[in-house]
Amino acid sequence: MDKMMDNPWFLRITALLLAFLLFFSVKADDNAANPVETTTMTEEIEDVKLEVYYDNTSLMVSGVPETVDLTITGPSSIVQTARQIKDFTLFVDLRELPIGKHQVPIQTENLSEQLRVRVDPSVVEVTIEERVTEEFRIDPEMNERLLKEGFVLDSMEANPKTVTVTGPKSVIDAISFVKATVTGEQNLSKPFTAESNVRVLANDLTKLENVTIEPEIVSVNVNIEEYSKEVPVTIKQNGEPKQGIAIESLESSSETVQIYGPKSAVDQVDEYVVEINAGVITATDTDVEIELKPPAGTSSVKPGKVTVKAEITLDETAEVPDGDNDSEESTT
Repeated sequence: MDKMMDNPWFLRITALLLAFLLFFSVKADDNAANPVETTTMTEEIEDVKLEVYYDNTSLMVSGVPETVDLTITGPSSIVQTARQIKDFTLFVDLRELPIGKHQVPIQTENLSEQLRVRVDPSVVEVTIEERVTEEFRIDPEMNERLLKEGFVLDSMEANPKTVTVTGPKSVIDAISFVKATVTGEQNLSKPFTAESNVRVLANDLTKLENVTIEPEIVSVNVNIEEYSKEVPVTIKQNGEPKQGIAIESLESSSETVQIYGPKSAVDQVDEYVVEINAGVITATDTDVEIELKPPAGTSSVKPGKVTVKAEITLDETAEVPDGDNDSEESTT
């Protein structure tokens, strides 16, 4: 035994063994003080905003969803921190891509390397186009079923009359109509002004998206009038003229009149008959003013009066009275 103790190799091996024992003892104490986390978890984070990097001064991009879903797997503490703080970014970088269609992967930023990441969708198909701005005239419109019976839409005018629309060139080229639709209560019968949102439509009247309209809201002046129809005036002579007077012709100061009222009643009127009593015409007074009355079922007639002028000849052999107090008449 003493010989073994005196052997230098024995002492060296013993020292090496003691060194190993000391190392593993210290390592065990460190592991006990700082245990390694082995619990993993998976978390799905829905509707994460997707950023798009591109030159928005001269280009327009379509096909990029506003949000995507993110699934992360890793140590539970890191997963929970990422879910709660959400200080990461999901993005597509289009800054080096030319105009056209592209398949672009969604990238992540500021997520721990200890996490396994899955993005749904992982790739998006985007279209990069030239950014175009054009001016369009607004076409205001309103459902005429909102009008009260007997009234019609006379005119509509938007203020301002035009808008500027900015968007991808393909969308701007597809614009066929720019509408401002006015809504209101039933039985409208008076002019009014209302605000309306402006919409841009394709030829098939589908609404075009991914455009900016300036201004988005315009004021529309709506002019509503009572339904009317213009008809010719016909003069009908009643009775005989006074002795010594022959009526050659009768002429109205207005060749037509405007009839107002419900469409069903107004449309039945094809002419306005002005009846005149020939006996009221004298040698010195050949102009007769006649008051006009609305035809049956209508509300009014304009003008409200007409003057009928008679062309007469006198019989020199007959005694012609100078005047007469007969009253005027008018019927239709």
